[in-house]
Amino acid sequence: MEYLKAEEEGDQREPVSPTGQFLNSEALSLCILGVLELGVPISIDESHVDSLVKEVFLPTNPRFSSIMLYVETRKQVEDENGEKQWKRVEVKIRDHIKIPIFPSGRSPKIYDKYIDDYISDISIEKLPLTQPLWQIHLINYPTSNSNAVSTVIFKFHHSIGDGFSLIGVLLSCLQRADDPSLPLTFPSVPLSSTNKDDMSHHSNGLFKNLSRIFSVVTNTVSDFYWSIVKSSLLEDDMSPIRSGIAGVEFRPFSVTTMTFSLDHIKQIKSNIGATLNDVLTGIIFLGTRLYMEENSEGSSKANSTALVLLNTREFRGYVPIKEMIKPDSKTPWGNCFAFLHVPLPKLTDDDSNSYSNPLEFVWKTREIINAKKSSLGVYLTGRLLQVLKKLRGPEAAARYIHGTLKNVSMGITNLMGPVEPMTLANHPVTGLYFMVVGAPHSLVTSIISYNGKLRIAIGAEKGLIDAQKLKSCIENAFQTILKAACDDT
Repeated sequence: MEYLKAEEEGDQREPVSPTGQFLNSEALSLCILGVLELGVPISIDESHVDSLVKEVFLPTNPRFSSIMLYVETRKQVEDENGEKQWKRVEVKIRDHIKIPIFPSGRSPKIYDKYIDDYISDISIEKLPLTQPLWQIHLINYPTSNSNAVSTVIFKFHHSIGDGFSLIGVLLSCLQRADDPSLPLTFPSVPLSSTNKDDMSHHSNGLFKNLSRIFSVVTNTVSDFYWSIVKSSLLEDDMSPIRSGIAGVEFRPFSVTTMTFSLDHIKQIKSNIGATLNDVLTGIIFLGTRLYMEENSEGSSKANSTALVLLNTREFRGYVPIKEMIKPDSKTPWGNCFAFLHVPLPKLTDDDSNSYSNPLEFVWKTREIINAKKSSLGVYLTGRLLQVLKKLRGPEAAARYIHGTLKNVSMGITNLMGPVEPMTLANHPVTGLYFMVVGAPHSLVTSIISYNGKLRIAIGAEKGLIDAQKLKSCIENAFQTILKAACDDT
């Protein structure tokens, strides 16, 4: 620990949030990868990289200059109440910058494979607890994705913050390509209910309000009970998308991405009266079920569940990082998310609801998600974790979350990206995606918008899931749903 030392003004310490403790524990260790694809080669001048990290990246949040305390036995230090702490340290930047070397003179398709394997490797590797929990990987090789000439991968530990927080950090380090003096802008975020919906609730009379309250109570009891059962007792069926192997989070996985037009997704949304999340989740679910059926006849009827991550912030638009870290922020820094257990709708025997009318699949998905959102199950689950932490310690709560992740088949999370093209230190960003790694399930998917496009990234367990075939099935699901939505109008 010679290269780490406390700042001169004293031994600065802050408590780690409860969720931060859960996500960096013996039972669970999650990280977030943010991938920027660039249109020009990276300048690998060490002094320039050091300067950018020191002057632009590190000042965004003190967590990037902090470690979780530990002792020489490598056991993490806890205070009298059993709470882990952040300690400010001097950062040795060169320890955090990684520059892989691949064979030269290969085609972009070959480098796709190299980078796929590299991402798999760094996802499995744990970040050293002896230094702040982040890394930057500079890859100066062309790929076929987004016509990229080079790639920058940011790896953050999830205990620092969730994807919303960490993507916000990346965006604070980027500039608009057309005019760096102007701020980046983002797609508007629709509320969960429109003004029209809210007005109808007030005007429908006492009976409707009582019916709505009864529905919320019923959904809450059902959702909370189901969440406990799924996290503790009941696992999804083994299937072409779930191996159920213990320690699956440490197995190699393949990464593939696909790009859709944001206008096409909005067109589907408008034509069928759903939200963007409904449409995207429905497309992924249908594509996944089609993949399952192609690989093993009848497996599309397996009991399969997705954990859909829900941003629980009061205001879900991005704000400057300095606003996020204020104590009373409505868009706070940290881990502000919850899991929704969403069962994948099953394909029917006659295919009538999934091929002939693929929109029915989106509507089923929307119905399930709306029922989940109209309950207080997420709040009660949060309270349960607090009780577990108080009575049995952070590790017990972490084990419960690990069970929640382990017993399902896949995870889905999505974020908004900027509308305008961006640059990183005058390097044009041609593509952007992210991924949560370290979760104990065989399939993870993530979605982010950027410059009029939606990028879906898939992390699939090698030896179990054919990532390219799954990609093809999801693309096919998108085309069939788009065609059906246009024909329906």
